Amino acid sequence: MTSEWREKFLEAVAGSSSEGREAVAYIRAHKTNIGMRHARKSVGAFWTPTKAAYLNSAHYTHESSLLSPNAWALLIHEVRHLQQGWLTALSIYGELDAWQYQLRVLKKITGKNLVPLQEEILSLPLNMERKNLQYARQLMTQFAGKSYGANWLPLYPIHKEIKYWLARRNN
Repeated sequence: MTSEWREKFLEAVAGSSSEGREAVAYIRAHKTNIGMRHARKSVGAFWTPTKAAYLNSAHYTHESSLLSPNAWALLIHEVRHLQQGWLTALSIYGELDAWQYQLRVLKKITGKNLVPLQEEILSLPLNMERKNLQYARQLMTQFAGKSYGANWLPLYPIHKEIKYWLARRNN
């Protein structure tokens, strides 16, 4: 069932959009494992340092994921993180980039407007301004809940966050 589901799911994602085709090409080129695993409720999908991506089985079944634009967009989001590399992926900047990519794809696939909170996340500039990234963190937490974990992530990729804090102390 798993390898059969995997192929059907990748077909659905690839058929959803150009971004879906690019994500599936990345998965195939990098031999990325995809599947379903249980995670906390605030998480729709997640990636791992071993370069795998999983849908949360608390929200999706093999069958439901084949028909769900949300599931397809979530996989595209997780592939975006894998493409970013873990330094960027584990930052609010990386999350904002992946959320915006996911939400643009979701709008494109469904042809529908998103809920106001998602539209607000989508409207933010993708930049390294701390106030913007703090606001993005606040919106993500408001949408996904406190257990989402955005409060644990640095605003910048960690090497840039460290430089920021060291430079501030030297002024």
